Amino acid sequence: MRTLSFLLLLVACGESPAPEAPTDGEVKAHHGEGHHDGHAAHGEMRPHHGGDHATVSHRFDDPEKWAKTFDDPERDAWQKPEAVVGQMAIEPGMTVADIGAGTGYFNPHLAQAVGAEGTVIAADIEESLVAHMTARAEKDGTPQVKPRLGAPDDPKLAESEVDRVLLVDTYHHINERKDYFGRLKTAFKPGGTLTIVDFKPGDIPVGPPEDHRIPKEKVVAELEEAGWKLASDEDVLPHQFVLVFAVAE
Repeated sequence: MRTLSFLLLLVACGESPAPEAPTDGEVKAHHGEGHHDGHAAHGEMRPHHGGDHATVSHRFDDPEKWAKTFDDPERDAWQKPEAVVGQMAIEPGMTVADIGAGTGYFNPHLAQAVGAEGTVIAADIEESLVAHMTARAEKDGTPQVKPRLGAPDDPKLAESEVDRVLLVDTYHHINERKDYFGRLKTAFKPGGTLTIVDFKPGDIPVGPPEDHRIPKEKVVAELEEAGWKLASDEDVLPHQFVLVFAVAE
């Protein structure tokens, strides 16, 4: 499974990234924001091949650079992290994984939701980002945040380890998604849910080029094939859809 720096948030804080190569305005879908697939060279973009292949792939291994984008205070206005976390219905004491956590933009919000007795697994495939999030958790005073190094095809979650999983702007960076999310089901405790946040189609001021986005309907269809069922589809964000899935019985 892909984890990642993925989750690679590919989102532009106020400007759309150029289709030829990623720019500082691109947000990693890696919670990738963050997650990405594979360790492509800087600036490399993978063409869309259809099916359940990733539409783009590149590295997010420069924390100082990407923190300026992912943690830009202006992002809060359209990312609305409190609204996203609210859709996840997190209870104190739960274990939540952010796959593709990147620089840890969502970590403080998730830490507040799980409380002192809960755990936030901040997974990414970039060692430099894991180190960055470790230092950030210490600085923020959130010991419940546990950064973890994952792999492009595996977030390294143990069986029945988590109650909630979040992927922000990462879905389109994952290869062989039906297999990935089919295997991911084993990491959930009973009643667990998976939340996918990614960019809507159309002319929007942030996010990757439209041909790198995956329509909401395709996300739902792929996850249904992987053994999930849509539990919630609330239009709470201006530029992204928020889909909550439960394991199909």
